[in-house]
Amino acid sequence: MKVVMVNDCAYVGETLIKYLPKELEVVHLKRSRGLLDKTLRIAWKILKSKGDLYHVHYLLQDCYLALKFGKRPIIGHAHGSDLRDTLRSKKWGRIVKYNLENCDKILVSIPTILEIAKEFNETAEYMPNPYDQEIFYPKPLPPEREVKNVFIASKHDFRLKGTDKFFYALSNVSVPLKIKSIRSGVNFRDAEKLTRRLKLDVQFISKVPHQRMNELYWESDLVLGSYGTGQLDMVAIEAMACGRPVIHHIYKKYYPDCPLEEFSSTEDVKEIIEKILLDRKEAERRVKLQLEYIEKNHNPYKIAKLVMDIYCLLKHDYI
Repeated sequence: MKVVMVNDCAYVGETLIKYLPKELEVVHLKRSRGLLDKTLRIAWKILKSKGDLYHVHYLLQDCYLALKFGKRPIIGHAHGSDLRDTLRSKKWGRIVKYNLENCDKILVSIPTILEIAKEFNETAEYMPNPYDQEIFYPKPLPPEREVKNVFIASKHDFRLKGTDKFFYALSNVSVPLKIKSIRSGVNFRDAEKLTRRLKLDVQFISKVPHQRMNELYWESDLVLGSYGTGQLDMVAIEAMACGRPVIHHIYKKYYPDCPLEEFSSTEDVKEIIEKILLDRKEAERRVKLQLEYIEKNHNPYKIAKLVMDIYCLLKHDYI
């Protein structure tokens, strides 16, 4: 079987390809966010591609083009913002709805958008995101030290990622801290101003390649993910896989077994930060629970097997 995978999100597609059976032929059509690359170039790549099955990440123009070019059977893989926000937009909503209704199979990478997808396509199914075990694997916690290293892993988008709330929480923590954060996101400049006002010791660093994110996790005593939409982001999954205690806001309704919290205030966050940084046993307990959770729910071999089963069933039904 030959699968044509189009686009990607948070390296989910790239990781899947790595862990799918070796006998499966996969062609990955990638694109950047440049205007020409995400329009004419990707359209040409899709048009000229030949496969037994198509797997498209994000229900935007790539999926629409594949459908219009008659590429079947086709899996549309939604990753969050496409159904949470773009579906309601005047500019792109019509395209997302068309993709939802016309794909042969819909996968969603987070359970918070599954109900939305099912409104338009009854085949919709939640498929947890896999993490790359060759890059993200546990190492012992750093030796105990007086000044703790905290890494904020999400980009600075206050509405979606809530990194501003983390800064407010950190400003009230009694433990001496050094904070590291990536220089990215629509609110990066606002984040810089806020940290200066809060008198936080923050080092803003340039983006690093995905395969080097593990180094940032391993050097940290604590990783802060997102305080935003309540979904489990890849940064949180990967940081947990690296054996670091993670603080990340989730909706427990959708993740009842996940050893992360649903927060109602920055005071909640502050208390948990202090609890982890002041109590080594608590940090180790949290790491153990988080590792058990991702092994059960996000193991790449398990996810790849589920996806392969869908490929085989879809191809069989389409013949």
